Order: sequence, then structure tokens, then C-alpha cells
Amino acid sequence: MSIANSIRSAMVPIHKEGYRFIAIFAVVSILLGFLWQPLFWIGLILTIWCALFFRDPERVVPISDDLIISPADGVISSIGPFVPPAELDMGTEPRMRITVFMNVFNCHVNRAPVRGPVLVSHHKPGKFLSADLDKASDENERHSVVIDGPHGKVGAVQIAGLVARRILCWTNEGDDLGQGERFGLIRFGSRVDVFIPEGATPRVALGQTMIAGETILAAHGKAMKTSPTPRTI
Repeated sequence: MSIANSIRSAMVPIHKEGYRFIAIFAVVSILLGFLWQPLFWIGLILTIWCALFFRDPERVVPISDDLIISPADGVISSIGPFVPPAELDMGTEPRMRITVFMNVFNCHVNRAPVRGPVLVSHHKPGKFLSADLDKASDENERHSVVIDGPHGKVGAVQIAGLVARRILCWTNEGDDLGQGERFGLIRFGSRVDVFIPEGATPRVALGQTMIAGETILAAHGKAMKTSPTPRTI
């Protein structure tokens, strides 16, 4: 392996949405360094953090129609029945909801929990309360995506937080997503709520660490008896 290939394999890819912010952090660091040298080193650390925030590594996705995969890096902060937001068009009865909370050090690229056509892609303005509050699901700015999965509708709701002020979703209604495919990004810390179909059983615990596109959130019965086919994307 050449030196160039070794460097490429060691470096984590950066999502294109991050280039502008990394450049701003770098320029500000240099300018601050002219004023007082210690400020340059503080700025450099923040620039490195910004680059890490926008990292977009490849993930080995366990492809299976019977699995629901985590759409976000972070930790499980809530598991239980909740009424889905009205814009999801998933009824008014409580559904099992699993929440993944992302801090400012997590990778923030979001991935499709199941494969299927996108039925809903809806942005709703709102507040910017702390994302770990329960009422953030109803009151905060959010973008909802509903995928018509092999076992029914799966809703993934990107929710802004106290620091996160920008939700990006490049998925539109009618798009056909593959399991683990990137569908959006949230800048600087928040959460994703996942509403799973009836018959799916959560396979996670509160406080468990999630890896987007890799960790199994929930599964339908026979999924535990078969080995999913992995795919790197």
C-alpha cells in the first residue's frame, strides 16, 4: 500500500456540508492568532472539533427486511409508546418510539432505518429547547420522514436542540431509500425519534450507545434466527 493510500484509509471522510464551517473556523483561528498566539491554538482545537463533527465514515449496514437500524449516532434516551406527530400521518394511537440523543461529539449524518419509498418528508418550524426534554418532540423545530418499509411505516423525526439550529434533509417524498442510506444531517447536537411498526420489538436499552447504520434498534421475530447480509455504505 502506498503512503497516499495509507493516509486516505486513515482519514475519516468529511461531509460536504462541513467544508464551509471548517474553513470559517480555520480563518478565524488564524486571525485570532495575529492578536494573541494562544487564541490560535484554541481556535485550532475548535477547528479540529468542527472537522470531527462533520465526519461521515462508511458504515457496515446489516441489510435485512426484518431489522430496523439506528438512524443516528448517540445514546438511547427514551423507549416507550408515544403518539406520533400529526405530520407523520401514522394515526392517533400511541406507537413504540425509540429516541437516539446526539451530543456535539457524535457524528451527525442520519441514515435510513429501513428500505422503502418515502411517503412523507415534512419540515415544521418550532422552538429550540434542550433536545433531552420530552416536550422537545412536540415543540422543537423538526423534520419528519416516513418510509414505507417491508413491515409497515417507519417514522424518523430529526429534532433540533438547544445548540442545533439547522436540520438538513435532502430526501423528498417519492424517493426510494436503501437501508442505511444517508438521508439528512443535524448541525451541532440534537435527537432523532424513531416510530416503529406494530410487531417490531426493541432490541436496545436505555443508555446504550448507537452507531448510525449499524446498530439494530428493533427487529421482527424471525430476524433473530437469520444472519443479515452486511453492506458497506
